[in-house]
Amino acid sequence: MARAIEIVPSVLPLDFAHLGDGLIELEKAGSDRIQWDVMDNTFVPNITFGPDIIASTRPLVSVPFEAHLMVADPDSLLSGCVEAGCSTLIVHAESVVHLHRTLGRVRELGARAAVAINPSTPPSAVAHVLDLVDHVLVMTVNPGFGGQAYISSMEPKIVEVAALIERSGHDVAIEVDGGVGPSTVGGVVRAGANLLVAGSALFKDPAGTAAAVSDLRARAEAAQG
Repeated sequence: MARAIEIVPSVLPLDFAHLGDGLIELEKAGSDRIQWDVMDNTFVPNITFGPDIIASTRPLVSVPFEAHLMVADPDSLLSGCVEAGCSTLIVHAESVVHLHRTLGRVRELGARAAVAINPSTPPSAVAHVLDLVDHVLVMTVNPGFGGQAYISSMEPKIVEVAALIERSGHDVAIEVDGGVGPSTVGGVVRAGANLLVAGSALFKDPAGTAAAVSDLRARAEAAQG
């Protein structure tokens, strides 16, 4: 059975001066979860926000939060992000020396663990941690900024990750982040993804965010067949 499609808006395109209003809009639009892009200007060339800001918005909506830790030292933020209300923490395989230890710590804190890989990182980087994660995030842009062009050559990589998961026998979903929109969603879904992070595409739709979420979901479900 195909996994249910989930639309996961990124907060990155929101007006940071009105984050709360933006989150409420995303929940009303039918988002399945919301992704917080936590950046440190070291692992990626940008700075966004940390656990305190996430915590300040948690009471405003009930939709689940996930933290995408694009930071050089994710271990220092794990407990803070869980306490802030993030039920899933995504750690980059490239950011830590002891990936098993970090993912295990996420689970000890009571959160769902996920692992992300950058475009140049091969699927083999996550082959031996599939027993510790709920999903694998395949980046289809280089992380750090919203609005980047989708790297279509990542679709065969998603296929490889899907095959790796199937061979492992573990129950692991696939998330895709970067340039996902109406023209690209079919490719990532056909490749094997069901968790779809979208940013700019959702906020550029002249019909509004709710229409954009609905349209993206419909296109994804059609591609899933």
